[in-house]
Amino acid sequence: MDYQWKIDNHEIVFQGYFRIEKYDLQHEKYAGDWTGTFQREIFERGSAVAVLPYDPIRDRVILIEQFRAGAIGTLDRPWMKEIVAGIIEHGESQQEVAERESLEEAGCKILQLEKISQYYVSPGGTTEQCALYCGRVDSEGVGGVFGLDHEFEDILVEAVTFEQARAWLLDGTVNSAASIIALQWLMLNREQLRQRWN
Repeated sequence: MDYQWKIDNHEIVFQGYFRIEKYDLQHEKYAGDWTGTFQREIFERGSAVAVLPYDPIRDRVILIEQFRAGAIGTLDRPWMKEIVAGIIEHGESQQEVAERESLEEAGCKILQLEKISQYYVSPGGTTEQCALYCGRVDSEGVGGVFGLDHEFEDILVEAVTFEQARAWLLDGTVNSAASIIALQWLMLNREQLRQRWN
């Protein structure tokens, strides 16, 4: 059954580095009547692409580490091990973002992309979606510090064995959603991926 919903009012309540919009909403209930009007503030930051760079020949994963302001209230050390990611700019394709961010953040060139999934990051409060990929790379010589100064990026890049990446996933060192999903996907698909990409 198709349920109905409607927007009674919509306004932008904050515009800075990100944007927050306020909605007055109603929607049909499963019982057939309607909810009363309720308010929700929605965080608008655009949609993202995240990519797990993986070298199937050397069985290495490229992970990055950077400071994350969103973790300052919960982590003693708000530097997080993650995969490469970036926001889709106007006119860019998902593949272009994956390639651009891999070069900017990790200094590695994507040779081939395989889509893992596309998901809502936190639909209770944001419209953001993340398109998640695994990217074939040559990890020889990959490592160091990367990022764009004008974006205040200071990104440590490591090419680690699959087993090390797996250990960091299992012990909670890797604790951001896109990175967890991508590494779990790699755990399930690694052998087939290595056969296809070798």
